[in-house]
Amino acid sequence: MTTEIKNEIANAKAKVAELEGFLKNMGKLARLPFDFGYSDLKSFIKALKRAAGAKPAKRGRKAKKAAKADKAPKAVKAKKGKRAKITPEIKEAVKAAVAAGKPGSAIAKELGISVPSVQNIKKEFGLVKAREQAPAPAPVQA
Repeated sequence: MTTEIKNEIANAKAKVAELEGFLKNMGKLARLPFDFGYSDLKSFIKALKRAAGAKPAKRGRKAKKAAKADKAPKAVKAKKGKRAKITPEIKEAVKAAVAAGKPGSAIAKELGISVPSVQNIKKEFGLVKAREQAPAPAPVQA
């Protein structure tokens, strides 16, 4: 026999041994629920999830109400739609934050005002670049 054929046979034997080991482990894995005393895979998985701290999935309206009751109460948010009072101090704070290079959304969140309010204050101070107008298209001649 040539060396190439011997190498191919050796590689094939190694592959067969690898696959046999894989099958042996698969058999162990398939027997795992029964080894721990569970009648089926579904109940074994449910037990694993409980052991890991995951709650079983609930369905229906009653389950949703129960889930709401389990959650910690959220902080009470202010009513939406109430306008913030824009004081000269807030305007100066916006101007300073813009000079520092902060984005408008971060400024708004920090000062408790809306992003459009920040934009209006920036316009008031001349801190907003005017939009560039697109050149008008050339008239079509027939």
